[in-house]
Amino acid sequence: MLAVCLIKEQGIQVEGVCFVSPFFGPEKAKAAAQKLNIPLIISDIGEELISIVKFPTHGFGKGANPCIDCHILMIKKAGDLLKERGASFLITGEVLGERPKSQSRWALNLVANESGWGDYLVRPLTAKNLPPTIPEKKGWINREKLLDIKGRTRTAQIKLAERFGLTDFPSPAGGCLLTDPNFSRRIKYILKRGRISLREVELLKVGRHFHLNYQARVVVGRNQEENRRIEKLATPGDFILKAKGGPGPTTLLFGLIDEESIYKAASITARYSDIKEKTIEVVYYRVPQGEKRKIRVIPMEDSLIENLRIEECE
Repeated sequence: MLAVCLIKEQGIQVEGVCFVSPFFGPEKAKAAAQKLNIPLIISDIGEELISIVKFPTHGFGKGANPCIDCHILMIKKAGDLLKERGASFLITGEVLGERPKSQSRWALNLVANESGWGDYLVRPLTAKNLPPTIPEKKGWINREKLLDIKGRTRTAQIKLAERFGLTDFPSPAGGCLLTDPNFSRRIKYILKRGRISLREVELLKVGRHFHLNYQARVVVGRNQEENRRIEKLATPGDFILKAKGGPGPTTLLFGLIDEESIYKAASITARYSDIKEKTIEVVYYRVPQGEKRKIRVIPMEDSLIENLRIEECE
């Protein structure tokens, strides 16, 4: 938002670009664009980002976040829009040193070079700490009116926000699920087993997750909304399980399924139901319209459940 204000202050028209994926959405960007009174382009990079998560050239951050590779992808995609939109250059709100890895001098240079748009990539908040770009050299923008902010403190940014009358602005955290510790552990569990897809990612966002073996997984809904979501994400060959006789979760069982895994999934389902009995009847069927069957199980003990929880796996 501050970068946009600095450039608009020089009489330059600005358009926003927001990238979306299964890991982050457009909500903050939409709100910011409305406040700044600029048009907003929304571009889905979900498939490309999932490919990057599988094999991040420049590695992960603390979680499963391939920030540098993601930034390179975003700048490439934004660069592709230049001619289409009749634009002259790109701007970002990055600040030298604000992030120890993704906004170090090395990282900023790497993103500029590997994206292919470094000569046309201006970072208005920290431009005076970096070599001049073509827009600055050619006088399209006045470099003297750009800033030299650096480091992790946000004092300068807060003062600048006050100058531009920005009283409601997002926190430094970007809201990317790949930086969330629990979600990151789930992603890394999937990656170790060599499979990740849009459907897998959507499943990882909901429910409690358990591994019955290296080939079978269980997802247990925590509320009605998650129960509905789990059913929608079921694909042919998966099993749906529900406790009979009272409120409880919808459970999804998928992977290499045998009688033992069905029994364990039913036992987990019984544990999270609201039925208070020593044994509970669970109904299960194969998606899409398999025959409904019943199995009576003992609710699984918490100590056993914890050993199966994916968040606890290495």
